[in-house]
Amino acid sequence: MQDLASGFTSAFSNIDVTRSQLTSDPLAHLSVADRERFLAFGWGAEQAPKVPTIVEAIDHQAKTQPEAIAAEHNGCTLTYAELDAAANRVASVLRAHGVQRGDAVCLYLHRSLPMLVGIVATIRVGAAYVPQHVGVTPKDTLRHIARVTGARVILSLQELSDQVPVASDQSLVTIDTVMFDPALDADAPPREEFAAQPDDLAMILFTSGTTGVPNGVQVTHKNLCNILLTAPGDLGMRPGMRVGQILSIAFDMAAWETLGALSNGATLVIRGKSIQDTAEQVDVLIATPSILNSLEASRCQQIKVAAVAGEPCPRPLADLWGSFCTFYNSCGPTETTIINTAEPHFPDKPVLSIGRPTPNNTVYILDENLRPLPIGHKGEMWAGGDCVTAGYLANPELTSERYKPDPFRPGHMMFRTRDLGRWTEDGELEHFGRVDDLVKVRGFRVELDGVTNALEASECCQQAVTLKYDSRNLVSFISPSTACPKRAAQSVANRLPYYCSPTVVLPMEALPRTPRGKLDKRLLLKLAQDHIAAQGVELN
Repeated sequence: MQDLASGFTSAFSNIDVTRSQLTSDPLAHLSVADRERFLAFGWGAEQAPKVPTIVEAIDHQAKTQPEAIAAEHNGCTLTYAELDAAANRVASVLRAHGVQRGDAVCLYLHRSLPMLVGIVATIRVGAAYVPQHVGVTPKDTLRHIARVTGARVILSLQELSDQVPVASDQSLVTIDTVMFDPALDADAPPREEFAAQPDDLAMILFTSGTTGVPNGVQVTHKNLCNILLTAPGDLGMRPGMRVGQILSIAFDMAAWETLGALSNGATLVIRGKSIQDTAEQVDVLIATPSILNSLEASRCQQIKVAAVAGEPCPRPLADLWGSFCTFYNSCGPTETTIINTAEPHFPDKPVLSIGRPTPNNTVYILDENLRPLPIGHKGEMWAGGDCVTAGYLANPELTSERYKPDPFRPGHMMFRTRDLGRWTEDGELEHFGRVDDLVKVRGFRVELDGVTNALEASECCQQAVTLKYDSRNLVSFISPSTACPKRAAQSVANRLPYYCSPTVVLPMEALPRTPRGKLDKRLLLKLAQDHIAAQGVELN
């Protein structure tokens, strides 16, 4: 790490003149020690991905282990050779419909082996795939996404074809009716004619749209290879290992499962109805903390590596899983390609961190004027490096608001994560929730994540969430239903100022989740409103 810091110190000295032309030295206000730690902590290791595109990675597996099982689902399997041949057939159909390198193809379906064929076929013709889960995503949203991406073709399944809206200028292709058609074998065009390049888009992921119209995040092959084909983002996936596929296909972390497994030669185990059953059959499991908390860990002891992201992780959950497998508590919005920080957690670690910057990436803790804060001070995390995606599709205004030129690495971009964090003395990042979760109650600033952590410190509480109810009241939910509200509330009172104490603490057997596996805060607020009205709770 010292050599890395020295290297970047040298790099900074070489670009001082360039930077001074842009702005004054952004590190001038820091102490010498904090300058050194800003460089040592904030930069991930330099590590070249194994190959430059996801297509090349999957092609390599088909060539080197054609008979290995690429994926299994509900008792059916697909070898890497079979996946390769099926993807070529679907690719030939896409080409016949005019799909070219740089286009987008919508994948409107659900978890299945054809889903993987559609993904590989799309990126094989140099296009970007746009995944959505039919039956979960409203039809109006499906229409909007197909329209804004300019997709000529929508890939789906035969059984779902009547549920997929198709405009007059679009074609619907059902993957399962063409993927095994040998008549299409002769139509596969030479791959070099439409091979994707590192900066080409591999997928377009749409945000959940809970705050308005969904926005498409443009993710390149370079972005994906940087996290999926370097350690620790590859999670040790390799031939012979089994990786669970349990998440919604529209969620960015599903790409961690699917493309991570296929590009590293592992076997993807696609779940049926039961997440628990799948979790008991795999070596690698990727989930949100809420999903992981719903599993019986005692029945998952065969798991070698588990990783969570997407929302804050309860310390008890991290300690439990970290006691029997390599457990990563990670962080990163969709705009920084799945995750951009990771580090193994062990039960005896003094803090539960979200780790360090992943290879070729940077993390800065900045104030509202984009100036680095001293080490140990809380601020907003900005992410830079090869993780930074290509902006929002057809939304230059929002792109310019959230993506900014990196003042510490001229010529690069950085992204405003809207997550609060601070560096530990050991160079790991503590996460304090979203900027939106820093609220004002009774005139005082309150970190909702801090209240949640205090609740989870109670021995009876496995998971909690705290929400702002109005300008004077907080409401909290704890699980399981046997958790004691009074003991949990006392845990908050013992650790935080009086104005941080929730007015209501409601126990639930399990906290509700969105289709993407995150806590459903909208539903929880509605439940709080109903409870307060029904019980006549006196608010502060």
